Amino acid sequence: MDNAAQKITKDLLARAHSPDSANRIYSEKIQYRPLHLRPTSPPPAQLNARAARRRAREQDKAKRKTKPKPLSARERRKLGLYDIPKEGQKYEIYEPLNQLWLGYAREVLDNDLYTGGTGAAAKLASAEFHGAEVEVSRSRCPGRVGIKGIVVRDRKFVFEIITKKRGVKVVPKEGTSFRVDVPPPPDEGDEAYGAPVGKFSFEILGDQMMLRSVDRANRKFKTRFLKNV
Repeated sequence: MDNAAQKITKDLLARAHSPDSANRIYSEKIQYRPLHLRPTSPPPAQLNARAARRRAREQDKAKRKTKPKPLSARERRKLGLYDIPKEGQKYEIYEPLNQLWLGYAREVLDNDLYTGGTGAAAKLASAEFHGAEVEVSRSRCPGRVGIKGIVVRDRKFVFEIITKKRGVKVVPKEGTSFRVDVPPPPDEGDEAYGAPVGKFSFEILGDQMMLRSVDRANRKFKTRFLKNV
């Protein structure tokens, strides 16, 4: 202990003890007593920074574990995820989609493409119509008859159809019949099974198709008589 430290220690003892007692306490209990030192703790700023980094790592792990909540149907409509932008409402854009659908329809129908009948009807009742080219053949509203285009969205109660000249048309299924033509594969020429082959044509009764395409795919349709057909 240096002289400055000794002087400070004796001054502090003299405040509480007489001079003789202060000298005795200093010489017996303080002067030759070993001083045990311990490492100093990090400054508060460093401790806080370490805790902040730990919290950030824990929050990052929690975010990775939690899956994002899917958007509701109302939120998707509000964001306009189902809307077709104005520059995308062109018939030419969806012609390749129609060619894909024709290949799909030929694969679904298989031999019924040439024979038709109840087998073809059962397959088409559960088929997907996104990309099909349809034409309104009958409707309670005469102004809708003749609308022709590619189905860009098959909703529960309506078909959204992209036409060549008038953009997107929303046509209700209720009270409306749609005509669809499926030509034979181009590599088969004009004949199959030894006889000339034309387009396979059928009509979709909108009243019987008021279901989502997902629900329709797993549903079994029964043959029955319809009065208005």
